[in-house]
Amino acid sequence: MAAKFAMGRTAVSKHLTILKEAGLVVGRKVGRETRYQLNAAPLREVQEWVSFYERFWTERIDRLKELLEENE
Repeated sequence: MAAKFAMGRTAVSKHLTILKEAGLVVGRKVGRETRYQLNAAPLREVQEWVSFYERFWTERIDRLKELLEENE
């Protein structure tokens, strides 16, 4: 896996450790290797939270644009 990134094996391992601690990946041992799989559930929560604010600000920016166009 490390060969696909512009960093060494130690750096990739540290990143994976952090992702595992955050619950974003799950690792399982297969012989001497650890295979990682994405756990997307926590990312869905973040996406739902962000999408609320995206809609909130999009509506307000659209309204501001309308007001500015009316005053031209």
